[in-house]
Amino acid sequence: MLGMRRLFPGTSLHLKLLLPLLAVCCSTGVVVRAAVQESTARSIQMVNRCGPFLGVVVPNAFEMEPLLRSPSFSPAKGLPPYLDVAGRRFRFGIIGEQKVVIVMTGLAMLNSGVTTQLLLALFDVKGIVHFGIAGNADPNRQIGDVAVPRYWAHTGLWNWQRYGDGPDKELALESNGDYTRKLGNLNFTDFSVDKNARSDGGNLLNSVWYQPEEVFPENGTPEVRGHEFWVPVDGYYYDMISRKLEGLKLEGCVNNGTTTCLPRRPVVAMVERGCSASVFVDNAAYREFLRSRFGVTAIDMETAAVALVALQQGAPFIAIRALSDLAGGGTAESNEAGVFAPLAAQNAVTVAVEFISLL
Repeated sequence: MLGMRRLFPGTSLHLKLLLPLLAVCCSTGVVVRAAVQESTARSIQMVNRCGPFLGVVVPNAFEMEPLLRSPSFSPAKGLPPYLDVAGRRFRFGIIGEQKVVIVMTGLAMLNSGVTTQLLLALFDVKGIVHFGIAGNADPNRQIGDVAVPRYWAHTGLWNWQRYGDGPDKELALESNGDYTRKLGNLNFTDFSVDKNARSDGGNLLNSVWYQPEEVFPENGTPEVRGHEFWVPVDGYYYDMISRKLEGLKLEGCVNNGTTTCLPRRPVVAMVERGCSASVFVDNAAYREFLRSRFGVTAIDMETAAVALVALQQGAPFIAIRALSDLAGGGTAESNEAGVFAPLAAQNAVTVAVEFISLL
């Protein structure tokens, strides 16, 4: 997609395809339906003449506000401060020397995927930086640390196995290639409080088996699916951060040091894996399961959707997630999400701004 856009300087290929929809008229000549309002379409074309932009994708307002207040961010000259399209506000500005378009997704996987697709379809975007806060599954990390995983997975796509079937029993539709047992399962009997339940017929919920996503890359054959579970971030983005950002100074105290402080100053940590699902994980047993099964550090509700859309559209992508709590509980210092979420959000912004500036 990014390469094909260069065939149409000053606008996106997808917008070229959308504009004819503006001419759909009834017999009286009145437009009855349009993908994008005509005035908005003209504004998008004008914006894209100033591209390409780096897309900055943020889950929620409290994570985005520190970026908009940052002295490193300034509105883009000669462009509108923002455009509103399909319920999303796309803000234009400068971070360092990079022209950026910033968009808030809203909570969870669907919102994140739709917003990222809109961003790439409407604007001339050369890459995506996604940042926010996350739960922590790694006991060696602490609140305030900023995790930058090399791979992301969606851990909310399951085949829920019927009661009575064991791990050697083929799943429904497995023989068609729709589902697999290669990624492992979560057996609910293993988490029974009553130890006797493990030997008296198990749990009626039985097991769920983790599944890869179906993907349809833009440079592939339409309607011919592939499968992806671990989605890598862009190699250049990841390697550059590992060289230049691991010593970045981050905030370790709430309210600029006037109140609660963390046991040590947070750090930027290059880690192997993170995961996402439309589930808020506040359960220690499931946190420990995700850590032991998949080796994840960051647990959130959006990143994998952004990663999967970027993968399919051929856009370079990286995610930066500051750890705001030990998902599901820990010590008072490690699970005070309500206290430390603003600090974590600020640390995520600090790392994201520095990364963008280094580009």
